[in-house]
Amino acid sequence: MVIDRETGQTPPTAAERMDAHDRRMGVEPSRPATRVVVEPAAIVETAPAPERDPPRLPNDRMAAAVAAMNNNKKRPWTDGAKPRSTVTPPQPARIPQRPAPQTGRAIAHKTIVTGKWWDAKGPRTIELGAKGQQVLSSGFVTLFFVALIVAIVALFVEPLLLFAGAFVLFRFGGTILGPIGASLIDKALAEQG
Repeated sequence: MVIDRETGQTPPTAAERMDAHDRRMGVEPSRPATRVVVEPAAIVETAPAPERDPPRLPNDRMAAAVAAMNNNKKRPWTDGAKPRSTVTPPQPARIPQRPAPQTGRAIAHKTIVTGKWWDAKGPRTIELGAKGQQVLSSGFVTLFFVALIVAIVALFVEPLLLFAGAFVLFRFGGTILGPIGASLIDKALAEQG
């Protein structure tokens, strides 16, 4: 608790100081209107409300009309439309000039044309199966992440090393990456499955 040493009283709170400041500046406080509390009057007994007539039992004609009305409320879009079972399923959008997509075994093989800068035996056209594609992809992803880790380490150790490595890669990249890429492609060709 804070006590003012000069006056011996507790100083005003921040809200009270802000309220005093607002009054000095001419800002009216925006507070909710005060509620007028009305004393409850003496309880006056009133006559009980008249009872309603008991509900009528529905007849068949009334039940059919209500069911039809509820049916239309739930599905207003069925006005004269065919039932869903007779509607033909939508056909996929196709461009007439393009051939239909291949399914089954034909889609599993992929043709790749290699480049001289990343395949020492290239350029060559190879056809890989699913297993060969997996081996080739995993090899190049591994190579990418190894290069990324080496670049990050070089950046932290000596940034000049990173620039020197980039120069060497651009200058001699074909002779460095070519044999690595050729070995990856040969491994993928061995896994023709």
